[in-house]
Amino acid sequence: MPLLALVHCSDNQENKEVKDMEYVYSALVLHAAGKQINEDSVAAVLQSAGISPDASRIKALTASLEGVNIDEAIKSAVIAAAPAAAVAPAAEKKEVKKEEEKKEEKVSEEDAAAGLGALFG
Repeated sequence: MPLLALVHCSDNQENKEVKDMEYVYSALVLHAAGKQINEDSVAAVLQSAGISPDASRIKALTASLEGVNIDEAIKSAVIAAAPAAAVAPAAEKKEVKKEEEKKEEKVSEEDAAAGLGALFG
């Protein structure tokens, strides 16, 4: 299960997204420090950052991280993000080619009109 899948995304609740991310970040900080990720340690990280921890969110986070290899989850997230980043420039190139083709079509229509005008004098 990807680590960021724990975040509940909602377009109309940006504050909720940020608060959910704080819980995930606390787990990442603990992991990076080599500490055990449990309810007490997550609450301590959040409190040290000036955030009032929500016990139900902490329980949900720690339960969802049980048995998850965080290093593997991070690697898979990086690998999944790389192809997505590579696709974006390709899409831009296709749009540029389409615009060039439209310009070429306009030029060819003008040339055709000029040619017809020359035929009918």
